[in-house]
Amino acid sequence: MNNNNSSHGEEDERNNEDLDSRFNQTLKNVQGLLKGRSIPGKVLLTRKPDPLDDSGLQEQSPRYQRSVSQNDAGTSDDMDKSVEGGVRNTNDSDSNTTVNESRSSTSKIENAATEVQNSATGTRATDSARVTKFSRELSVQTVILERLRQLAWSGVPPYMRPNVWRLLLGYAPSNSDRREGALRRKRIEYLDCVGQFYDIPDTERSADEISMLRQISVDCPRTVPDVAFFQQAQVQKSLERILYTWAIRHPASGYVQGINDLVTPFIVVFLSEYLEGSIDSWSMSDIPSEKISNIEADCYWCLSKLLDGMQDHYTFAQPGIQRHVFKLKELVRRIDEPVSRHMEDQGLEFLQFAFRWFNCLLIREIPFHLVTRLWDTYLAEGDALPDFLVYIFASFLLTWSDELQKLDFQEMVMFLQRLPTQNWTYQELETVLSRAYVWHSMFNKSPSHLAS
Repeated sequence: MNNNNSSHGEEDERNNEDLDSRFNQTLKNVQGLLKGRSIPGKVLLTRKPDPLDDSGLQEQSPRYQRSVSQNDAGTSDDMDKSVEGGVRNTNDSDSNTTVNESRSSTSKIENAATEVQNSATGTRATDSARVTKFSRELSVQTVILERLRQLAWSGVPPYMRPNVWRLLLGYAPSNSDRREGALRRKRIEYLDCVGQFYDIPDTERSADEISMLRQISVDCPRTVPDVAFFQQAQVQKSLERILYTWAIRHPASGYVQGINDLVTPFIVVFLSEYLEGSIDSWSMSDIPSEKISNIEADCYWCLSKLLDGMQDHYTFAQPGIQRHVFKLKELVRRIDEPVSRHMEDQGLEFLQFAFRWFNCLLIREIPFHLVTRLWDTYLAEGDALPDFLVYIFASFLLTWSDELQKLDFQEMVMFLQRLPTQNWTYQELETVLSRAYVWHSMFNKSPSHLAS
């Protein structure tokens, strides 16, 4: 009997050692891949010269195909978004803590390693396959939002974005029978608000309202100045109506500079239902006034839904942004201690550059043609977006970890004010998002990893 117990004990011990060995090897594999020794992502977008297989589906923007893992080509809708990231820390004891705290996430890390390796072998899904997945989810009577979020996280086909965004934000009901009527009522309500608050003489406004309207009218021409479309007078007038009406109806925050940027992705996406080709060739004068009112209404309500989840980002003193900037600082310290220490030694405060990132959600930091893809992921995150922004911005910042460590205070300030993203493509953006997902998986459920 004792011999049997002894043999069982030795077998259990060997099994535990094998499990530890597999875990450590998997973690090493992932960390190695995350340091850049493999391709950067499961959801890279690359230009596809051929048209969609479905002749009846016409995209209104350049076509892309996704480089995905074998799981994505199958029937499962549970798609991992994890691919590339990195934890760079010179403290061995911290690394041991990370390993111990991460044991509960072994299967997720193993999946990440498998996904990266599968991506490296080049299993690709076609555009038509991706469109088919979205079409299937959108064609049911009641859309299951969780499935739609999983799909949208990795990017939405451009001509489907208007409907998908309305659903993700909860502006359009998930039940198709109620959708048209609900949108019609909301659009009428927006028009009533414009008539009540905007289309009135200044004599009927308070001094604060006049001042706010004046500030909005000054900010509108400054919005996305490098895109000619936003310099059209009609576009700026629509932007002014949306912003002023929103500010009047949200007195806790009112208008805050930066909110003007947040309207622009909605304007572009909802205009794409009526205008084709490049945004450089668009003109608002080509759209009937009734359609423009609908577009404005959709922008207004979607902006409201977005900001409902981050109201304290725009109330007095913007405490929500300050809180998340602190979390960003702690996360960067945990992930990349050398660059964190260098920034601290140079006296660079995260608020000096990251405040604008949270205020404008990176719209001013990347080429505008990438913004709608970024916002697919934003809106897919739903209520979790404010916390996930911390991981996206950490990934964004640490793209230039090596460069930052070579700069002094003044050089870092100048560098971070004008980051070299002008030539970025979808690949760089997907790398940032993939890395953010991996870090979120590793750290978000392990609060001891971050300072409280």
